[in-house]
Amino acid sequence: MSRIITALQAQKRNRKRINVHLDGEFAFGLAATEATQLRVGQQLEDGEIQTLRSHDGRESAYQRALHLLSYRPRSEREIRRNLEAKGFDDIAIDHSLERLRETDLVDDVAFAHYWIEQRQLFRPRGAAMLRYELGQKGVERDIIAAALENIDEETLAYQAARGQAARLCHLPQKDFNRRLGSYLARRGFPYSIVREIADRLRDELGVDKDE
Repeated sequence: MSRIITALQAQKRNRKRINVHLDGEFAFGLAATEATQLRVGQQLEDGEIQTLRSHDGRESAYQRALHLLSYRPRSEREIRRNLEAKGFDDIAIDHSLERLRETDLVDDVAFAHYWIEQRQLFRPRGAAMLRYELGQKGVERDIIAAALENIDEETLAYQAARGQAARLCHLPQKDFNRRLGSYLARRGFPYSIVREIADRLRDELGVDKDE
């Protein structure tokens, strides 16, 4: 069965996309670059229509992925989940991820290192918390383990605790240790480091010892 293109109109909200009307009715949208091959009055067979829609789905998924990456690096799983939520099919998603891999725009190894570095700079976390966060992003366990190999948890714990310790230094030693310890534990630091850092900051800040 064939249908006739009766109108090709730029979308009002996105001039880079074209609305294709067939037999007097809106049929589907296309990227303007794809629509250059079309003209009003042209006859399209069902197979051609399906091909156009399929190509557009892949291109739309890819553009959506690029939009996500414009904010920050993403793991493959993050991109897949977002595209699935937007209704793209597996073929379009797989095609998009393949293109992103080819240009090194998605790389879970690089992403894991990026995530850890950002945490170290702005919101220090222990290895346990970093492992959990990266797991939630869909990064494979072996990649996470390799990325965490050389982190210095003691230094990170100290960095994470300094500001909080200054706000707690008016408390007695027991309360200072308890609250600072809980603060670090919630950020994934092990008890051995939590206790050591609490003692170190307590001494640096001159926290009153319990009677």
